[in-house]
Amino acid sequence: MNESSFWQLIDQAANQEEPNEWLCNILSEKDTNEILDFEFMIQTLIQKSYQSSLWAAAYILMDGCSDDTFDYFRGWLIAQGKETFEKVLDDHEYLAAYITEEKLDEEGHPQNEDLLSVAIKALTYKKTSDDEWNDKVHDDLLDALEQKGLAESDGIELDWEEEDLTDRFPKLWERFGDNPLGDF
Repeated sequence: MNESSFWQLIDQAANQEEPNEWLCNILSEKDTNEILDFEFMIQTLIQKSYQSSLWAAAYILMDGCSDDTFDYFRGWLIAQGKETFEKVLDDHEYLAAYITEEKLDEEGHPQNEDLLSVAIKALTYKKTSDDEWNDKVHDDLLDALEQKGLAESDGIELDWEEEDLTDRFPKLWERFGDNPLGDF
């Protein structure tokens, strides 16, 4: 699976009633290498978006952002498609105009935790015909990703303080500073 095929799947999933379930079903029908390629792309994009400034933007949107929440935010960002993903990485303030209630999860947050586990679920089902967590399948997936060249993510140093965010991201602060997401 190449990058173009990956983004096509993401776009097709967005049109489904249950996007992550649909992706899992589609991936489980593909060969193992394509599932690995999908997960490699997810992890590559997660690493590419592991930016202090993007974390600051997510912090404004949700009035706080833990490390897990930042992962789920980046899953949501990937699920928005290539064009939006790249625009937001290029200009985080684009989120101020982009976000509508329809683009958020059921709780009104920009989060998609389930996208981050679609490939492991599909691979587990393919290998075991079961959807229960399997440590061996998970370990095999990690080994295969390492063999494909996926490196460990470098740490991140947050280069911002909460009191600086109003000046650093004026559009985001104007829209979400006093009315963070989840308060619809």
